[in-house]
Amino acid sequence: MSRGAGGGAGGEVRTVRAGRRTVEVHRPDKVLFPAGEDGKEYTKGDLVAYYRSVAAFMLPQLRGRPLMLERHPDGIDGPRFMQKNTPAHYPEWITRVEVAKEDGTVCHTVCDDSATLAFLADQACLTLHRWLSRAGRVDRPDLMIFDLDPADGAPFAAVREAAGWLGELLGELRLPSALMTTGSRGLHVVVPLDGSGRSDGSDGSGFDEVRGLARDAAELLVAEHPDRLTTAARIKDRGDRLYLDVQRNAYAQTAVAPFTVRARPGAPVATPITWEQLADPELGPRRWTIADAVEQARTRPWSQMPGRGRALGPARRRLAALRGS
Repeated sequence: MSRGAGGGAGGEVRTVRAGRRTVEVHRPDKVLFPAGEDGKEYTKGDLVAYYRSVAAFMLPQLRGRPLMLERHPDGIDGPRFMQKNTPAHYPEWITRVEVAKEDGTVCHTVCDDSATLAFLADQACLTLHRWLSRAGRVDRPDLMIFDLDPADGAPFAAVREAAGWLGELLGELRLPSALMTTGSRGLHVVVPLDGSGRSDGSDGSGFDEVRGLARDAAELLVAEHPDRLTTAARIKDRGDRLYLDVQRNAYAQTAVAPFTVRARPGAPVATPITWEQLADPELGPRRWTIADAVEQARTRPWSQMPGRGRALGPARRRLAALRGS
């Protein structure tokens, strides 16, 4: 990070190189994550440095996707802003996409390059939440997400166990899948889809169909493990069971992006892992932080994922057979 003009009411300004562009970082020494039990604090400059270091691994997971931006201008102890619309003052070189909403349209930010990632970090955007579809085909999801949310106080072993069951089922359906710590409470299981099909949705690959398959798969697991798992949306109906949440599989819903920072003490990161790492008894939802997540990224934990996702039709037929057996 190079030092630029500073001082005055606006505070210090430094510049960083990100790809082909130079990005200003305002008040880089501002603490966003106060020191926790480990005594470490992280500043805006640290956040920018982390996102620059992980950009090569993170950008393929972001390109072309509308984003919802979670901003904490005064750090994690201050107010939170969930930002959908792209402000007019954002640089013109940042990609935008206008998508339909119930009462009109909204112009989302899209992060296609490292300069945009650095700029968003300067805006104190800690967490990037991505759509499950891409610009140009926003109604055709190319990701399916299962969010494994444990009951309060439950050991993480319950999450690891549920992920194993879900991975086995997806294998039977011949759907490739990947694991990610959320940096918060649980794990996400991510399934790449082909995102193709006829524009009228009659091929069954729209959001309703994707959510329907995810729900049916989750309910099959609940039927097999009724004392451990639930699909009950209301917390009071879950008891001490792990919640298999498939509700993110809907138009305009989002999920935390791989390698994004979470607004929690210690700056934990939502981090992709291998299925082999699921067996690690030391694994937890906040295993990696901005101090070491790039080391995990360099192992390319999702390298075995196919370059193209699967169509839902064959998986739907296999699931129907399993449910009927």
